[in-house]
Amino acid sequence: MNRRTLLALFGSVAACSLASPSWAQDERRQFSPQELDQMLAPIALYPDAVLGQMLMAASYPLEVVEAARWSQANPGLKGDAAVNAVKDKTWDISVKSLVAFPAALMQLNDHLDWTQNLGDAMIGQQQDVADSIQRLRARATDAGNLQSGPQQKVSTQGAGDDRTIVIEPTNPDIVYVPSYNPSWAYGSW
Repeated sequence: MNRRTLLALFGSVAACSLASPSWAQDERRQFSPQELDQMLAPIALYPDAVLGQMLMAASYPLEVVEAARWSQANPGLKGDAAVNAVKDKTWDISVKSLVAFPAALMQLNDHLDWTQNLGDAMIGQQQDVADSIQRLRARATDAGNLQSGPQQKVSTQGAGDDRTIVIEPTNPDIVYVPSYNPSWAYGSW
């Protein structure tokens, strides 16, 4: 090969490698509404603050694994003490915040395929994810299984298909992460 051909080939390879990440992003798998509902069913009834952190953290699966290992190695640190202990870590802030909620962090860690799909959906289909969460919350509300109580306040803004269901702690200093069976919470599918 002569030098000109080699430079042209190198330039083509470099151009393709630079274009490749955007192509890969555009070709990211799109999840159907049914797939999103199934994926989000285990966490859609979490308080908004925890749910938001989980969705963002899902796009950092390696950091989730590191944080879960840290959490397992430091079981005595809970809540704000755990968050303060990891403040110097290079993890995303969403991952750092989840050390205060070891059960939520372990849920992401123990199901990495699900976590990866959740992260991909969050990156590529944010509005679809938000719609799915509201669809699931509406199902749980309509089934009588999502209500305000001692640990959480459930409020609805809007009506019909345009309603938004918000879940927040009754006491902002104490956040409970619910444990529920999706097949019970949302009624019959």
